[in-house]
Amino acid sequence: MSKNSKFMSGKPLRTVGLLGGGTIGGGWAARFALNGINVRLYDPAPGALEQVQDTLNHARRIYQRLTRVPLPQEGALMLANSVPDAVRDVDLVQESAPERLGLKQELLAAASRAAPPEALFCSSTSGLRPTLLQAKIEHPERLLVAHPFNPLYLLPLVELCAGQQTAPDAIARADEIYRMIGMHPLVVRKEVDGFIANRLQEAMWREALWLVHDGLATVQEVDDAVRYSFGLRRAVVGPFRMSGGAAGIRRYLEQWGPMLKWPWTKLTEVPELTADFLATLAEQSDAQVKTDNLSGSEILAKRDEALVAVLQGLRDQGFGAGETLARWEQGLRDRAAG
Repeated sequence: MSKNSKFMSGKPLRTVGLLGGGTIGGGWAARFALNGINVRLYDPAPGALEQVQDTLNHARRIYQRLTRVPLPQEGALMLANSVPDAVRDVDLVQESAPERLGLKQELLAAASRAAPPEALFCSSTSGLRPTLLQAKIEHPERLLVAHPFNPLYLLPLVELCAGQQTAPDAIARADEIYRMIGMHPLVVRKEVDGFIANRLQEAMWREALWLVHDGLATVQEVDDAVRYSFGLRRAVVGPFRMSGGAAGIRRYLEQWGPMLKWPWTKLTEVPELTADFLATLAEQSDAQVKTDNLSGSEILAKRDEALVAVLQGLRDQGFGAGETLARWEQGLRDRAAG
């Protein structure tokens, strides 16, 4: 990071201006507040603050299961009456509005006129290119994408993607900030729609839809195929990590590579979401819910409890996402000792 950078390395993150308090915005509020950072929330939707507070309360309980390391004094959660009120004197603006380009552009433009010039701007967009989001803001060099995953307060990945005008120092500062709050930043090498993880995720989602559409599997069977097999393995290793390094992957592709040309999948084709097909998906999903015999909130709680167990297990093994948890905990210890 250059000496003349306005995004100073090591500068404490004290206050975040949060634009949008839905599922992702609420997750950000919990992640920041539980790391001792004040949050100013702007969301004009009725009950937005109460919804975010519910997420924070839940995350607070789940963190007690996640880590035995004492958390810092919790940051304050405040509701702002306007975009300027939310971003005035903040260190970071985290935009998490719905995925509508025009809406995001206008929100970011309004925020850029009120926030300090040195404030970092990060969008939680799931797939919009940051160059498009830079079109109307002041100081576009400070904007980048920081795309997280739900539940945000538990899953550590955040994809950082620069636009054409993004300053390299802005990416470096964002990397530093998200590591400090227990996340695993992944810098996207080239600006691309959907970034990395969503492109992989949607490829599997397309195939899952085809399997149900063609009557080859039910919703329950597709879910079981993932969660009882490679879903667990993927929490530890990605698709390219093979034992034996280069020799291992060479042997793997020699054995299995030719099968990639076999007509096993539909590739990028997506079945038409007709009324009949949607009814099939809905019927099977309802049957799955009845089998689970859990309410929606109970499913979410069970999901998070299970993720805590997985993350703790990976931490104890010093592997995968567990390394991120261990690094965050060590940072908490260091801050408490200092």
